[in-house]
Amino acid sequence: MQIAMDDVQVEGRRAPMLEATTLTLASGECVLLAGEPGHGHTALALVATGRLAPFTGTVTLVGDDGTTTTETADLRRVTAVVDVPGISEPDEALTVGDVVAEELSLAGQRSLPGHAKKWLDAHDLLDRRGDRVDELHGTLRTALLTSLASERADVRFLVLTLPDRHGGEPSGWWAVAESLAALGYGVLVQCTRSSARDLGADLPPARGDDALRAAPVEALRTRPAPAEVPDEQPADDTEPDLAPVETTDPTTLFDRAEPGRHRADAVPEPEVVSGPPDGPEPGPRVEPPDGPEPGPRVEPPDGPDPVTDEEVDR
Repeated sequence: MQIAMDDVQVEGRRAPMLEATTLTLASGECVLLAGEPGHGHTALALVATGRLAPFTGTVTLVGDDGTTTTETADLRRVTAVVDVPGISEPDEALTVGDVVAEELSLAGQRSLPGHAKKWLDAHDLLDRRGDRVDELHGTLRTALLTSLASERADVRFLVLTLPDRHGGEPSGWWAVAESLAALGYGVLVQCTRSSARDLGADLPPARGDDALRAAPVEALRTRPAPAEVPDEQPADDTEPDLAPVETTDPTTLFDRAEPGRHRADAVPEPEVVSGPPDGPEPGPRVEPPDGPEPGPRVEPPDGPDPVTDEEVDR
C-alpha cells in the first residue's frame, strides 16, 4: 500500500500553509522530512492523511492490489496522526492511564480503568500509569503514542510530527519509527533540520527570504528488514530466555508475532475474583486427618455469639 502526494499545496488566509510538495510513502518504509517549526508540518500531516483537502495537487492511496483512490475517507481510515501539536497531542495534565484509556476508546476497544491497566501491564508500562504524560521523555512518549495509534485495526500509515520537541536524542524516536516500519507500517516523521543532521542527513541550512516558508524536505528514507517472529517453543529442552526487557526499547511495545499488524484483539475483560482485591490468593483447604467434616454453623436466633474454643483456652 502507498500514499502518493503530487504537487500538493495548502493555502492559508494570508500566506501558503504548505508550499508545493511531492512525496511517496509505502508500507514498510520510514521517511524523515526536515523543516523548521512553522514550515507546514501540521498542514502536511493533515493533508497526507485525508484530514485536510489540498488547495492544489492530489493525494492518492494505492491499495495492495493496485487500485487507487483519492477519497479522503479512505485515507483517514488507514492513517493516524500521532502527537501533532494542537491536533492530536494529549493534554499534558492527563495521566498515562488516562491517555491509554482515551486511545483505546478511539480504537473501538474497551477502555475502563481495568482495561487500560491490562494494556499497560502487557506493554511493561504499568509503573508509569499514574505519571503525567508530560513527564515521559521523548522516546518513551513517542513509543507509547505510536503503539496506541497502531491499535486501530485498519491503520497502515502513521505520521509523527516534531517528536524532537520533547527532548532526548533523535536516535531514540527514530528507532521507534523504524521498529514500526519493520512491522509493515508506513511511517512519516517530521522533525527540525538540526535533528535530521544528528541522524546523519546531509542538509544545507535554509537561507534567504524563502527560508521561513520553505517546505519540509526529504532527509532520510529507509526500509528496515521485517521484524523476525520469535520461536514460540525453544528447539531443545532448555529454558527460554526470560531476561527482563528495557521498557524504553521500542520493540517491546509491539507484537512481532504477526509482522505488519499490531495487537488487533481487544483488551480482555478484567478477571473477577472473590475476596479482597489486593489480598493474597486463598490457600488450599486442609481437612482434619481423621475427623468428619464439620457441619454448618447454626447461630442462636437471639442469643449472644457462642464462645469459641480459643476463648475457652484463654
